[in-house]
Amino acid sequence: MKKRGKIIVFTGPSGVGKETVKKLFINDKRFNLRYSISATSRPKRKGELNGKNYHFLTKEKFEKWIKKNKFLEWVIFSNNYYGTPDHFLNKYLKKGENVLLEIELIGAKKVIKKYPDAVTIFLLPPKISDLEKRLSLRKTENEEEIRKRIEIAKAEIKEKDLFKYRVVNKEPKESAKEIIEILKKELL
Repeated sequence: MKKRGKIIVFTGPSGVGKETVKKLFINDKRFNLRYSISATSRPKRKGELNGKNYHFLTKEKFEKWIKKNKFLEWVIFSNNYYGTPDHFLNKYLKKGENVLLEIELIGAKKVIKKYPDAVTIFLLPPKISDLEKRLSLRKTENEEEIRKRIEIAKAEIKEKDLFKYRVVNKEPKESAKEIIEILKKELL
């Protein structure tokens, strides 16, 4: 019988560089990683593709999926729904593949509760001011939205100890190397 895959929970505050760091380790063939594409009701950002960056759903469709229990976890963040479609996760875990969930803290806590053996990684900024700078450079939120995200980030960082591993993202390549070492230890 094939060994069941593992869940890797990867989170951190908005703007910390999760996407950039993930791109540097996700394709490492040693780890047999599948990326779980989250669903969201937020509008697409420039350059994002449906089914690649997110499954973009209308608010109404997202709420229908919630009622049908189609999510492992879901949250409302910045007035938009985000969630992990359950069918994707189970399909690949059963095939023995490891599934990377890049999700918000609230969702991560729900997954950790359901799957206490998940590999959990929290990505931290070197300083809050670095986070503010990154969010400003993204140019995807206005100043009020950035202020709200910074307040949320401060609260999220206080919960970093819920995660087995904490990585400070001073430089994405170094952070990715550190995560690769974590994955070697946990998956190989």
